[in-house]
Amino acid sequence: MKSQTDSPIIEVAARGLAPVIQLIGIYVFFHGHYGPGGGFQGGVLLAAGVLLLRMAVGFENSQVQVPSRKTLILCSVGALIFAGTGLVALLMGGNFMDYAHLPVPGMEAADIRYYAILFIEIGVTMAVMTALISIYDDLLGT
Repeated sequence: MKSQTDSPIIEVAARGLAPVIQLIGIYVFFHGHYGPGGGFQGGVLLAAGVLLLRMAVGFENSQVQVPSRKTLILCSVGALIFAGTGLVALLMGGNFMDYAHLPVPGMEAADIRYYAILFIEIGVTMAVMTALISIYDDLLGT
């Protein structure tokens, strides 16, 4: 298929930079437990890697990574993970997003909070990444 640009330099650079950007996004996502960063920033970087390829090599060629028809579904799943975790804590007698009240038998409150935050960040990352990709796809009219 014909690429979006006629420049082989842009295409090769994008194919080399996109995986690096996505690896940095994964690093920022996991580093969110220990310092600044996390779900939103990681999701933006993951989306940037996908969108760089969509701009450089063309929309059809980049559909292998994240098909545009699945972005809204993944965005909804990410939002449900985020909101659902908070609602479960609320239904179990705690405050919204009070992870210590999540019903996980055999775990201490500190461990539950640690893993619940990771679960929340997964939802945020999915929602942000797929929402940005969906916005780009909608602007293209695809």
